[in-house]
Amino acid sequence: MEKPIVQSNNVTTRGTLYDKFNRPLRDLRVSVTDRCNFRCSYCMPREKFGPDFAFLPRKEILTFEEIVKLARVFKQFGISKIRLTGGEPLLRNDLPTLISELHTIPGIEIAMTTNGVLMASHAEALSNAGLDRVTVSLDSLNEDVFQSMNDAGFSVAKVLEGIEAGLDAGLQNIKVNVVVRAGINDHTIIDMARTFRDRPITVRFIEYMDVGTTNGWKLDEVVPGKTIIDSLMTELPLEPIEPAYRGEVAKRWRYQKRDTDSHSGEIGIITSVTQPFCDDCTRARLSADGKLYTCLFASKGTDLRNPLRTESNLEDIANIIRSVWETREDRYSKIRSAATKELPKVEMSYIGG
Repeated sequence: MEKPIVQSNNVTTRGTLYDKFNRPLRDLRVSVTDRCNFRCSYCMPREKFGPDFAFLPRKEILTFEEIVKLARVFKQFGISKIRLTGGEPLLRNDLPTLISELHTIPGIEIAMTTNGVLMASHAEALSNAGLDRVTVSLDSLNEDVFQSMNDAGFSVAKVLEGIEAGLDAGLQNIKVNVVVRAGINDHTIIDMARTFRDRPITVRFIEYMDVGTTNGWKLDEVVPGKTIIDSLMTELPLEPIEPAYRGEVAKRWRYQKRDTDSHSGEIGIITSVTQPFCDDCTRARLSADGKLYTCLFASKGTDLRNPLRTESNLEDIANIIRSVWETREDRYSKIRSAATKELPKVEMSYIGG
């Protein structure tokens, strides 16, 4: 059980930070654990993350109090959203406690990305704690395909149960993320879109990315966003819509409305490989052990945990964050090439995707 957090609700405003390419700091992704109960081949392949893999010791992981302190410093620079990730964030005990404390920070939207298999037993507590949004990873509704991709024996039904529990608990803006890989699950995307077509759920199809160094990424396994749209359009007519805000990663498409529709559903296409969105990236990432990363494809991070645990005050922490962001010039997806493929990159399970 995490100890209670005592914090003031006052947040000093320092002004928005901009990087070398004039991109503001707006979003913070916080990995609360590096552990996961899935072994997806594009993230934590079993041959690399088997039973002998050394996950972070508990003492190295940020406490809830430390996460909240850092979140308050980031808020001073104008962030408006915090996304809790993992590994699998619901493996972290007492997660609603952290959410309720983050919820006291004015002007912060709190989101979470999960694989969904533990959602059914946590949804009500998460909603009551103040979770605003949830994204569930579900790569296929085909049982054989899904179990092959998660490589941990979890069924589609368990994830769907979690999604329904989230809806019943009043969680809004539920999204379903689908990583599309050629020859593996690309033949199931129409079924995915059709299934959620009449639900208040947005399905987002994601191009398979070369995150980390263990997933054996190959360009010919990438299904381009245009191909995904063309495939969907054969059965589900769509029309493009404008992004909701700068830095939104998904290109949005709306189903053409029918007379029987009770809502205006949509899908998203995330084209990190074929149409990179580096120019509008506003996201910083905090690993479970307190390192600040400025790109999903970064090779190294900046330690915030040790300064936080020593005599450094929050002003010192703020200065570190400022210096890191103001010198940021990451644009990996925009400059992706045969050469960049060989660069060392942090694993997605470590910084939460």
